[in-house]
Amino acid sequence: MAKKTASAYHILVKTEKEASALKEKLKKGANFQQLAKQNSLCPSRKKGGDLGEFSQGDMVKQFDDVVFKKPILEVHGPVKTKFGFHLIKTVYRS
Repeated sequence: MAKKTASAYHILVKTEKEASALKEKLKKGANFQQLAKQNSLCPSRKKGGDLGEFSQGDMVKQFDDVVFKKPILEVHGPVKTKFGFHLIKTVYRS
């Protein structure tokens, strides 16, 4: 059976407080890619947080669980991983 794939954007920050504050800005209509470029600690910030397409199991479990189990096109988080706190928006999955 082929592995499931997905595409997602994320914003990675150091603290849960920071992630929550950014999520509030998103709820008020802020642009996800713009916030990623300004705030994310991940190199993907150059592309507005775009992680491109990846397979299930490529990311850490906490991240994977959100991308492959939660509703798409919604912002989920803060999600804690060993890298920090993420806001995750899944674009599609197969």
